[in-house]
Amino acid sequence: MQYQQLKAQWPDFSQAILNFATLLGLKDGPLVCDHAALRVNDLTTAQALLAQWQEKGYVISDSIINGRPIYIIALNEPLQLGDWKIECVELPFPSKPYPQQGWEHIELVLPGNAVTMAELEQTLNTINPNIAAVLAANPSIKVKRSAPHAEGEKLANPTIAFKLNNICIKVHSADIKAVVASEKE
Repeated sequence: MQYQQLKAQWPDFSQAILNFATLLGLKDGPLVCDHAALRVNDLTTAQALLAQWQEKGYVISDSIINGRPIYIIALNEPLQLGDWKIECVELPFPSKPYPQQGWEHIELVLPGNAVTMAELEQTLNTINPNIAAVLAANPSIKVKRSAPHAEGEKLANPTIAFKLNNICIKVHSADIKAVVASEKE
């Protein structure tokens, strides 16, 4: 897996994500896409990709989350995903093998500064009152709720992940740059 392969995968990944976001009712509205994330299966590939991405931007975070290093790279030129401009890439170093390597998910920021899962769900339901019906009509969509947390991070960031096949859209209330800034406070 090299940067050029990821670049070649981007159009198909983008279309799949946009289709999924449309199905979920998340494509239009006040949402911002703050980053896209990769999955790799071995340390050598992760280290090589980190060096390649650093040619396209700079590391703003290298935190340990759930026992593994996760790098956030702020891009010199944002990735384009429909109307969204994605300013950061998340590169988790591997902790287990994944079904596929490459682009895996995007993360959308919901307005409202939710600090609890209940507040995040309420905000999501306000933005898309049909989300429960969409999920009920599509049982192949898996939903996972979590609260990822890096050491030193002071900003609550409850997250809801929607997964369909090999792609995922996560929604949370704090922009990745704000989360990274909270680690440094």
